[in-house]
Order: sequence, then C-alpha cells, then structure tokens
Amino acid sequence: MFLLATTTLAYSAFAGPGVSSDTCTRVCYITVDYCNTLLAGAPKVTTDKLQRVLNATAHVLTGTHKFNRGLSRLLHTELHWLDIPERVTYKLGVVMFGCQQGRALQYLIDYCLPVSDAASQQHLRSASRQLLVIPRHRLSTYGRRTFAVAGPTAWNSFPDNLWDPDLTTDNFKCLLKTFLFSAYQCN
Repeated sequence: MFLLATTTLAYSAFAGPGVSSDTCTRVCYITVDYCNTLLAGAPKVTTDKLQRVLNATAHVLTGTHKFNRGLSRLLHTELHWLDIPERVTYKLGVVMFGCQQGRALQYLIDYCLPVSDAASQQHLRSASRQLLVIPRHRLSTYGRRTFAVAGPTAWNSFPDNLWDPDLTTDNFKCLLKTFLFSAYQCN
C-alpha cells in the first residue's frame, strides 16, 4: 500500500506542465529514499517497484521515451543516480559510519560489535581488520534483513579505505558512492 501511494504521489507531481526538474528530483528522492533501509536484503520483486519510480523520473527529466535503450547508462552517467539496491547499501553504509563514529542512536551502536571485541572470535584473522560481527539468524527470509545483520554485512563488504576512522562524513559519502558506482563501470 505504501509503495502504491508513493508511486501515485510521484506520478502526480510529474503530470503538471511547467514542473521543474529540481521538483521532480526532490519528489523522487523523497519517494525512493524514505525508509529505504527497510529494503535491505529484500527480494528483487520488491525493489523493482521503486526502481520503476526512479526510471519514470529519469524519463521525465531527460525527455526520453519509455522504451528507449540505455536508461541505466543515463541514470548512472548523466544523472549520477544509484539503482535501488545500491541506494539501500549507501544508506546502510552512512548509518553504519555514524555508528562507528558514535554519532548514532545507542541501540544501533550496540549492533556494531567489532570481531576483535568478541571473545570467541579474537583468534581469527578478521579480528585484526575492522570487520564487524554478523550475528546468526534463524529465518533466512527476514533474519538477514534486520539491521543487526544487514548493517554489519554491508559494512564488511566495503573496501578497507572506507573504514578509516579519520574520514569525515562528507568524505565517507563521496568514497562510498564512488565505490558503489565502480560496480557499474565493470558491467
């Protein structure tokens, strides 16, 4: 129901004549980025619904038609937008960075346990790196989507240069976005 309402909101914002590209972009960001960390580990069917909103916005902003080829190239190279799964990873990464810096809510910080602090895992090679403990979960469908699992999993997947504690938030965001965009360059 939420996705239907936000999709309708986004399409209705584009319907009027004279709507600026800045307005379209802001409505799209509000629609797509609102609580999108809840989509961590969600099935592709779920994330595809929001990807369609992003694609529709790209069509409106660039004046392309629905079946024009090269939409993903347009999203990545000209608009500099990440796809929905990468946007979720980006948002998780920013929250995890806040947790590592101690600038997040305490209950979120409590989920960020370094491997070196876990008594049973201190002898592992990963204890010398800045990896986080990923707790076990029972349900493969929902357990891996919780913040306690999805956050540390995303953090552990980042390259070592993103784990630098001396990074500012703006530098971290820039490096993270560059890292996520590098996956598109390989394809």
